[in-house]
Amino acid sequence: MRNVFDRFKYNGLFIKMFIIMVVSIIAVSVTSTWTTINTSERVFMQTFSITNAKVIAQITSNMDAFSYAVVMAANNAQQSGTIRGALSEGDGSSLEQYRSYYNLVEQVKRIQSLVDAYEVGITVIGMNGRSYTTDPALWPVYGAKLREHPLTDRTLAEPRKIHYQYDDSSRSGVAATEPTIVASKALIDRTTDDVYGAIYFAIRERDFKKFFESFTSFGNDVAIMDEAGSIVSSNRTAWLGQPFPDLLQYAKDIEEKKLASVNAEIMGKEGIVLSRMLAPFGLYLINLVDKEAAIGQLTDTRTIALSVIAIVAAALIIVFLISRRLTKSLTRLVKQISTISKYEFDHHVNVGGSYETRQLGQAFNAMMDELQEYVKELVHTQKQQRNAELEALQQQINPHFLYNTLASVKFMVQQGSKEKAADTINSLISLLQNAIGNVSETITLSQELVNMRNYVFINHVRYGDRIKMNYFVAPDCMGYHVPKLMIQPFIENAFFHGFNRKATGSIYFMAAKEPDALVCEVVDDGDGFDPAAIEDDRLAKREGRRQLFTGIGVKNVHERIKLLYGESYGVTVTSQPGQGTKVKIRIPLIEE
Repeated sequence: MRNVFDRFKYNGLFIKMFIIMVVSIIAVSVTSTWTTINTSERVFMQTFSITNAKVIAQITSNMDAFSYAVVMAANNAQQSGTIRGALSEGDGSSLEQYRSYYNLVEQVKRIQSLVDAYEVGITVIGMNGRSYTTDPALWPVYGAKLREHPLTDRTLAEPRKIHYQYDDSSRSGVAATEPTIVASKALIDRTTDDVYGAIYFAIRERDFKKFFESFTSFGNDVAIMDEAGSIVSSNRTAWLGQPFPDLLQYAKDIEEKKLASVNAEIMGKEGIVLSRMLAPFGLYLINLVDKEAAIGQLTDTRTIALSVIAIVAAALIIVFLISRRLTKSLTRLVKQISTISKYEFDHHVNVGGSYETRQLGQAFNAMMDELQEYVKELVHTQKQQRNAELEALQQQINPHFLYNTLASVKFMVQQGSKEKAADTINSLISLLQNAIGNVSETITLSQELVNMRNYVFINHVRYGDRIKMNYFVAPDCMGYHVPKLMIQPFIENAFFHGFNRKATGSIYFMAAKEPDALVCEVVDDGDGFDPAAIEDDRLAKREGRRQLFTGIGVKNVHERIKLLYGESYGVTVTSQPGQGTKVKIRIPLIEE
């Protein structure tokens, strides 16, 4: 058992290399295959979407022609005195009623010729109770039933609009028939604006879908949806009359945001939604592409999987043979290196074995000879580098702060607020002089206070004074020195990140002297946060990028103070969600 353990121990390099190579080869193969398939599918779907966008344009053109024919027929009915007279006059003699009805029929037949290109039935009803339909079998809703029908209610509610509505007559108590699309328009007397009747253009849903049915295929569906979210026509019969609020929202988003398409999960399947608002109809033309069905047999997964397995198996055999041969001499070198204790930089190994092993042994010995010197130089270099980084950060001014401040000044000048603009420029000049022109590493607290006031003034000019700033500084603290731009980052954080949920609030700056330290506090009554988040490295990385004036973040200030004055000084942050944040800065008492 021990021999097995030792064998594993001294051949650990080979085993680990082989495992890594196995995992790497499999990962690369799978990733490459997946990427290739995914890229092919994405390109295919993009091409498919572009093609379907052109298809939607063609469907729209076909439907616009139908809409134009309906509009022309409705206008002719509106302008016909014969129709107006027949639908608005009272009862007369039998002969007069017969003539009136006959003229009505003839006029409607002439109007019918305008939509003869489509299988459309026309029905008219009047407020006097008269009605006529050209094809009762097409849409068996007329007379009293039509006057009481919900379609009529919606038509009369908006009399100047052509309404396109879905009607399944079998659901409304009428003899079972096919679902129908009905375009309706109230007839209005132009002189009095009184509604004297309504005209209806009925087309079977199966005839209506001919506008787009030839453009559909398996996994590529088209639906016509009304503004309430119900399907009025589709190549998928099961969808007719059904509400799809999610699909309606996608259509609205595409229309409002001017999107080409959106990726969405529709009816439990991942797909692409394309949509266009049919303004004349008050309907949405929606194209749904089922990704899985559209891609279909684009990729032969089984063949690809077998090919990948064969390639991986061959690669593993080659890797095993080569890695085993290379690691024999390395194993002996590992045994020697493993006997060297930690920090024994003067210990050398015996050089022998293969060329690679000899080179590694010689390199290891040379490294051991120089390592101690390198470590010393590295420590010194890192300290210098850190000081240089802090100094560079101290001198950084975010250009966006300058751009936005100058833009605000320009706006004030244009608005005639020249005095306020001058005050803003003076504050900016003073702020930049202290941040850039002053080469001293530290400044007095009174100077830092001036910088803060200038910074706060500029922010109030730019963003308004919804966040108040208050200062409470003991007079005997004004002469003590603080690192330049030490406090400003905390004021900035409070302004821009402390009041995201609260509309108004206050920030308080306080400074007082302790026996052995100067204590400065920045307190706000804003949103607060979880204190544990301040330890998150990701927060620290984002922090520097969020600073709007300098590149100095909270963590940099803390490390800067510790580097300058020691571990007993630094920054302490306490906060509670909803109750604000308190930052306490502790530095030694330093005078001129």
